[in-house]
Amino acid sequence: MRLTRRNLLAAASAAPLATLGGPAHAAAPALPLAAPQAAGFDPAKLMALSTDLQDLVDRGQLAGVTTLAARKGKVFHFETRGLADVDTGAPARPDTIWRIASMTKPVIGVAMMQLWEKGLWKLDDPVARHIPEFEGLKVKAADGSLVPQASPMTMAQLMSHTAGFDVSAGYAQAGLRAGDLKEMIRRLAALPLACQPGSDWRYGPSVDIQGHVVERLSGQRLDAYLDRHVFGPLKMVDTGFHVPAAKAPRVARIHTYRDGRIVAGPPQALPVTPPVFLSGGGGLFSTASDYFRFAQALLDGGALAGARVLRPETVKLMRRSVLAPGVKVDLYGPSQTGVGFGMDFAVIQDPAAAGTPQGRDTYYWGGAFGTWFWIDPTNDIVFVGMVQNLNGSVPGAGTPNLREISPRRLYAALKAPAA
Repeated sequence: MRLTRRNLLAAASAAPLATLGGPAHAAAPALPLAAPQAAGFDPAKLMALSTDLQDLVDRGQLAGVTTLAARKGKVFHFETRGLADVDTGAPARPDTIWRIASMTKPVIGVAMMQLWEKGLWKLDDPVARHIPEFEGLKVKAADGSLVPQASPMTMAQLMSHTAGFDVSAGYAQAGLRAGDLKEMIRRLAALPLACQPGSDWRYGPSVDIQGHVVERLSGQRLDAYLDRHVFGPLKMVDTGFHVPAAKAPRVARIHTYRDGRIVAGPPQALPVTPPVFLSGGGGLFSTASDYFRFAQALLDGGALAGARVLRPETVKLMRRSVLAPGVKVDLYGPSQTGVGFGMDFAVIQDPAAAGTPQGRDTYYWGGAFGTWFWIDPTNDIVFVGMVQNLNGSVPGAGTPNLREISPRRLYAALKAPAA
């Protein structure tokens, strides 16, 4: 099969019975497709999104891509095109399984907030109250000296990448993932913080640390906790930290670029049994329809089809920025104007300043292999996108800027966007 072959598969097939990482759950219901008009979209204008994506596949800029959009709970766009593996010619399908990398983080955020609802931690708690190994951590000053924390790092800071930990690259030699989550904590406790808590936004191990907190407070392994309290209730039947051998053929290959065109990336180990290190920061596999169910539950105030995972007021709290004045979200530089950060979500506070058509209070994130999603409570929209590229979220690294193309095309087709 040539890379340029058109392969448009709309709507999802019935999902299998078992989750990726845990016990069997009832199969998720298939996602019926509504007409775009019923969701308030102009179908002719919406076709521009499909055309753009297909052109990228045909030109060899993407191997395969799945996009799903819903409004008011109605899925009106669910399209899969291209290949899951350019070497074998295996087509991407609606039930293709993708490495969602940092889209794991909001899932851990939900687990954390479930434990918050139980009163097991508070936003202003010192992190050391729940991780005693972090008591008295010093901060590395600009001159290289070690100084005390000006104020103890808090749980709200841990949830918003401002607790003082460095960016991930700062721990490249630390072997944080050489053992389990307890070993990660032990190694971090032997290192100084990179900056004073609350003073800077740094994208590092904070959500892996949150995974340890979930284990400590719940008394369960992270995978078991998520299976029971998130994936099971929401019928996310293909989401987990490993992929059973029977589902392995459904996993998309990671791709990269050579001379500006997509090619197969280096082979990647596929965990078919639960891994030792359960990365809350980036370890999950999932499908577009599973992640839609997660996102739709949040848009609907923490519940889906009668299964409640959070209270409505808790979801609102998660999408309220907790950054101190002057602290900016800065993922790839320069800092992102008009964007704040809440509980494991970036939040669009000023759409005009952020340069996006998405509604105010839209909360979102993406993954290192290029996956992306957003939840727009102002316009009642959920969007999920899946691709699988090395450095897929890094601007200028080859992957087309899908995170700008998709909202621009989608909102151009919305007949009456909310102010």
